[in-house]
Amino acid sequence: MENNSQNKQLTGWRRSLAVYTDRPVLQVLALGFSSGLPLMLTYLTLSAWLATAGIKRGAIGAFALVSSFYALKFLWSPLIDRLPPPLPLGRRRGWGLSIQIALVAAILALGLSDPKRNLGTMAVLAGVVAFLSASQDIVIDAWRIEILPVDLQGPGAAMIQTGYYMGMLASGAGALVIAARFGWFAAYATMAVLLAVSMLTFLLGPEPNVAAAVSDGRHHAQTNRRKAVAEWFATAVIAPFSDFMRRPYWLLILLVILDYKLGEGMAAVMSTPLYISVGFTLNEIAVISKLFGPFTVILGALLGGIVTVRFGLVRSLILCGIIQALGNLTYVLQAVGGHKIGYLAFCVTAQNVTTGMAGTALVTYISSLCSPEFTATQYALLASLALLGRTFVGSTGGAISEATGWVVFFLLTTVASLPALVLLLWIERRGARQSDRPRAISSLAGERNL
Repeated sequence: MENNSQNKQLTGWRRSLAVYTDRPVLQVLALGFSSGLPLMLTYLTLSAWLATAGIKRGAIGAFALVSSFYALKFLWSPLIDRLPPPLPLGRRRGWGLSIQIALVAAILALGLSDPKRNLGTMAVLAGVVAFLSASQDIVIDAWRIEILPVDLQGPGAAMIQTGYYMGMLASGAGALVIAARFGWFAAYATMAVLLAVSMLTFLLGPEPNVAAAVSDGRHHAQTNRRKAVAEWFATAVIAPFSDFMRRPYWLLILLVILDYKLGEGMAAVMSTPLYISVGFTLNEIAVISKLFGPFTVILGALLGGIVTVRFGLVRSLILCGIIQALGNLTYVLQAVGGHKIGYLAFCVTAQNVTTGMAGTALVTYISSLCSPEFTATQYALLASLALLGRTFVGSTGGAISEATGWVVFFLLTTVASLPALVLLLWIERRGARQSDRPRAISSLAGERNL
């Protein structure tokens, strides 16, 4: 009997792992790769290029402002959700290919620039690349949510993160290696060519079968311009918000999303200062981070997808949230243990794995909240909410750690996200009770009829 139960459990885990071989899930991996690819081209890789060209640090730091487009993408997501795409290949594929063609051109133009002669032009081009990259993310997330069935949303979330980190690795370390041997244009041109991975996915892949009220020029011609704009605004901007607000406990759901990764965000901001304060050199930190960084995050993301398939959405979200919170305790171990390479390797590995698992669970949860009619807008909005909350609260980490000390600070980060888990559990149980109530009423009615 014990052997049979063990075999069944093993078979269950194998089935959970086998979903990563499904064709739509592999297509999500390709799109995730292209989603993460442009990020480093306007961030660390671009900073390295500017630094080697002798640009002042103040100007290099100012380039980081282009990353704001990623947090603000919800502002123009209604346009992508509603307006017809330039290429007539369907709402998602048409917009996806159109944006990626423009993105390839922008990356090539940025690679052709000379920071010593036209720094201002480079800043504009970096902003264009970031804007198009954020726009690409809107389409990719919408396509992923709409094309995958419910039982593959977890693996899809894992694959989008896995591909994203692989893309960042290619445009980060990969681009630097190419630039060192063949120059900066060769590095940026290679990254532009690699975008063909997702372009082929959009070109050859299916279009999600989701109806949407796409705006059309004839409708605007038949009504006065002001009324047409008001109608479009109500459909494209107001409707996604009102649709979400009709969901039970929608405000509590927003609090869950806002709080779920606050503790991890606060801890991540102060991780490097902690390592330095206990005596690690920048070289030691860099070596450990490179050895255990990208691959352990990918491992965590994939584990999160397996857990989601195995245990369901809510239970996996709570489980991964608890694991993420416990991961912050490794910082306490580092603060108490001091300068020990083994502790650093364990801390970095634990953080990356638990962060990847929780990230997959949260992406899956946010994806499940999106209505088919407003996928792009609602996902962009909810994902931006999670990012902004993590960023703003994380910025207080320095002041809090100074006031409390390292051990107390990281203990606080361990419990910071627990309210989200309690709220999530309450929402789930409350929803279950309400769904059971009509069944009980109908059962009583049946008994009376008997």
